[in-house]
Amino acid sequence: MINPAILKRDRLLVLAALATLAAVSWAYTVYLGVQNASMASKMVMPMTVAWSLDDLVFMFVMWATMMFAMMLPSVTPTVMIYGRVRQKREASGRPFAPTMAFVSGYLIAWAGFSLIATMVNWGLHAGGAMTEMMGRVIPVIAGVLLIIAGLFQWTPAKNACLNHCRSPMGFLIQNWRDGFSGAIRMGLHHGAYCLGCCWMLMVLLFVLGVMNLPWVAMLTVVVLAEKTLPYGRQISRILGVILVVWGIALIAGWELVGT
Repeated sequence: MINPAILKRDRLLVLAALATLAAVSWAYTVYLGVQNASMASKMVMPMTVAWSLDDLVFMFVMWATMMFAMMLPSVTPTVMIYGRVRQKREASGRPFAPTMAFVSGYLIAWAGFSLIATMVNWGLHAGGAMTEMMGRVIPVIAGVLLIIAGLFQWTPAKNACLNHCRSPMGFLIQNWRDGFSGAIRMGLHHGAYCLGCCWMLMVLLFVLGVMNLPWVAMLTVVVLAEKTLPYGRQISRILGVILVVWGIALIAGWELVGT
């Protein structure tokens, strides 16, 4: 029988680690957002300088940190459920110790997305579709992305991935893997579902402004609401309608508000 005090301590350590990761990620994201806004206010001409290797690395770190900041709040309930399931399956040892390995797998999945996003960011900027490295795409492309994102909110793929994120217990029990490597693999697996649920919302950062802090915060709240609130599925579908209408209006020549 594991000492309840040890279980409580490990649970608090996991929560503290998640809170620290999220706080550091948000601090860096806010810092970059403020710096980007300050630089943009001084710019008259769009940035046209070709990206260097340092630029690519910097942008990857920026995307990864931003994804971690946005996704860690919504994955925290699943992480704690994972810890409880591990406690029940392992009658000895430290059942919460590998939980951060699960988190690591989850973050690796989003780091993979960040690498793709960085390359897309580079391609859009190099092709003249973005005004700045951390800016937003031209209105026509923005409108198309909004429509695609809105339609995606109604697809079976979105619904299946959202159902998984909202109710992860079945996945954790049916796909359980022991050990630290198993925890990482489970984290990757869950991260893949989370990517399937949220990737189009993250793509909207190209529409709203890659480092537009109010929109980054808004999308974080939307993702959290979809995954945790009782009416999360309805929120997702209503958002889909809003995005489609917004995209049509933008293509028709209306200005993108709030950016």
